[in-house]
Amino acid sequence: MFCDRCGTNLPGDVRFCPNCGRQFGAAAAPPPVSQMGPPRPVNRVASNLRTLAIVWMVYSALRILPGYLMRHWWGFPYFDGAPYFVENIVHTIGTAFLITGVLGLIAGWGLLERQSWARTLALVLAFINLFHFPLGTALGAYTLWVLLPAESNAEYQRLARS
Repeated sequence: MFCDRCGTNLPGDVRFCPNCGRQFGAAAAPPPVSQMGPPRPVNRVASNLRTLAIVWMVYSALRILPGYLMRHWWGFPYFDGAPYFVENIVHTIGTAFLITGVLGLIAGWGLLERQSWARTLALVLAFINLFHFPLGTALGAYTLWVLLPAESNAEYQRLARS
């Protein structure tokens, strides 16, 4: 008998090719569910942390751009004939966009670097972003799903220490 993958001459009745490891015959059936034991915990934080950090950084960069324009674009066309306080309101909203954008970039960088304070900052910003429909709501919900549970706190602290 010869292995159909590598062509090695196989002695007698073997289950695996000694050269390439190809399995011959039927695979062993998995054990019954009753013998498998309790399900293993999913490492939610470890598997989602990098994605979460990158999404925070991208979303925050998208918040900084309109904040900068609202703050520094002096020729804003809608100010002509508007009451005096409208420009101040637009500048205040622009400042809020800039502050939350910079804080989001810091949170994303901290999550990427696994800083111990980044989880708290990301959770605070997630609660704030729940009101910014639709992208902020999605990011806030994703952040809360990954970082809020108690076991996520323990897992994140373990990752931050390593």
